[in-house]
Amino acid sequence: MKYRKLGKTGLDVSVLSYGASSLGAVFREINEDEGIKSVHAAIDQGINLIDVSPFYGLTKAETVLGNALRDISRDKYYLSTKAGRYGKDEFDFSKNSITKSLEESLQRLGTDYVDILLLHDIEFGSYDQVIEEGIPALEELKEQGKIRFYGVSGLPLSIFDKVLSKADLDVILSYCHYSLNDTSLLSLIPLLEEKQVGLINASPLSMGLLSTRVVADWHPADEEIKQACQKAAEYCKQHGEDLAKLAIQYSVQNELIPTTLVSTASVKNITRNIKWTEEPINEDILVAVLDIFKPIHNKTWRSGNAEWN
Repeated sequence: MKYRKLGKTGLDVSVLSYGASSLGAVFREINEDEGIKSVHAAIDQGINLIDVSPFYGLTKAETVLGNALRDISRDKYYLSTKAGRYGKDEFDFSKNSITKSLEESLQRLGTDYVDILLLHDIEFGSYDQVIEEGIPALEELKEQGKIRFYGVSGLPLSIFDKVLSKADLDVILSYCHYSLNDTSLLSLIPLLEEKQVGLINASPLSMGLLSTRVVADWHPADEEIKQACQKAAEYCKQHGEDLAKLAIQYSVQNELIPTTLVSTASVKNITRNIKWTEEPINEDILVAVLDIFKPIHNKTWRSGNAEWN
């Protein structure tokens, strides 16, 4: 496993990190014992950053993760969780909400601190509340030693420009913007480097688009994007490749991306993903797939309130 520096945090994080959303049965029903074993398998094979949220499975993911980490030494991993999003349409970035949420997360996770706390999907909240209450709450929690570093997460790249113009952050989490079909995250790199902000790149499979599985009905991508992804998956299959493998390899090979977050509750899948990161990418297939994606390159979907977009 390779490791890279996460901004000014000083943390050396594995290029592939573990997304615990699957432990909350977000994508499919899971076997809890298998989920716990997948966390152990990730850590045993060198992954040292784990990300979760009380939103995933409405606290189930944190509960299962806490059970998985119970017998593992705390110095074996960095733990990231979130606050501010608690349901599909339930957002609260007030100081009281953030503070209470963290206390409950710490209990579920069985620890007295987290390495990173992120405000979750801030584009659905009030800009003023995020800036005037949410960020100061994070600063206070850091001073208290309950979190080591803090930041924000969300889909639209514009949210990061807006927050970073008003606040100093340690870390941001961006998803679906550095993958085979969308590399728009690269436009943000100069600002992040200037401010020494750590970057967590999530969902290199574009929330399931870049695989052979049937795309979930709830996926917000339009038909043009879905059809391009299906075409790329079929091309890979015809040539003995796996689009998901190509996507993960593509994301982790970029030295500008410290870590890429992939979610699974399967020992088989996490082991396979780790193995993929250590294999050379098929350059010929990559060129052909990127060509398939040219018509929809960097095409995305709206997310959040108008004031953020």
